[in-house]
Amino acid sequence: MKFFVDTADVAAIKELNDLGMVDGVTTNPSIILKSGRDILEVTREICSIVSGPVSAEVVSMNADAMIAEGRKLAEIASNITVKVPLTWDGLKACKVLSGEGKMVNVTLCFSVNQALIAAKAGATFISPFVGRLDDINLDGMELIADIRQVYDNYGFDTQILAASIRTVNHVTQSALVGADVITAPPAVIKALANHPLTDAGLAQFEKDWAKTGQKIL
Repeated sequence: MKFFVDTADVAAIKELNDLGMVDGVTTNPSIILKSGRDILEVTREICSIVSGPVSAEVVSMNADAMIAEGRKLAEIASNITVKVPLTWDGLKACKVLSGEGKMVNVTLCFSVNQALIAAKAGATFISPFVGRLDDINLDGMELIADIRQVYDNYGFDTQILAASIRTVNHVTQSALVGADVITAPPAVIKALANHPLTDAGLAQFEKDWAKTGQKIL
């Protein structure tokens, strides 16, 4: 499973990338706002760090404007993935941009039917929002599993990018049901290394080592 990091924090991206934990990056208007930086500038810098897909999102609501914005964003670097919303206009933009050979990430997916038509429109990635479904007492992971089954049934190449990942359990569950990619904040990816038994074991090792009176260096 590929790991995308959901942030425009360049320092965090560099740290994870150096460890081989970044296969791509996702951003959105809220993330750009949080960064406090110009979208073209920060996206260009991210693309210079990460070799995998970097999602940059259009902000217009009609297809023609989305297409124009998508073309502008795609000029930043060869690894740009144009992110469009799962609306009818977004699907029109997806069809045109994917037809031009650009990677397209169709975002804000909340149903299998939405995922199905996004795949038919040529989406490179579909982004179902797991956490937001959980927020309204629906099973976000069930949606990932259902999309996986439908895509496998018909041989769609669109990759399932599990988004709105908020916990390490979301990562585990996404891997188990066959998501191609997860995108998560840096803190969630780093938390994958944590386990209370690891901490307890290290504490015991440190205590026992101190009793030996030895040093390695």
